Amino acid sequence: MSSRRSRVSEEEINRLVSKLQSLLPETRQRGAGRASAAKLLKETCNYIRSLNRDVDDLSDRLSAIIATMDSSSAEAEMVRSLLRS
Repeated sequence: MSSRRSRVSEEEINRLVSKLQSLLPETRQRGAGRASAAKLLKETCNYIRSLNRDVDDLSDRLSAIIATMDSSSAEAEMVRSLLRS
């Protein structure tokens, strides 16, 4: 009986897939068309990988900028304050 309670209903899966679809830029641009859950999960993984690459790139660029800054400058203080928030 407990395994029955732990199962996710098809309705719940459809609701979650629909929510996920609304979060992905590619599927929002595509319109109201419904993608398969497998395709949507694959697109989600690709999107997360892309976001990770963007974060890594921005981190590298920020590190390069910080390395060339005078640590007592107003710009350096601004960067530090942004990183704290």
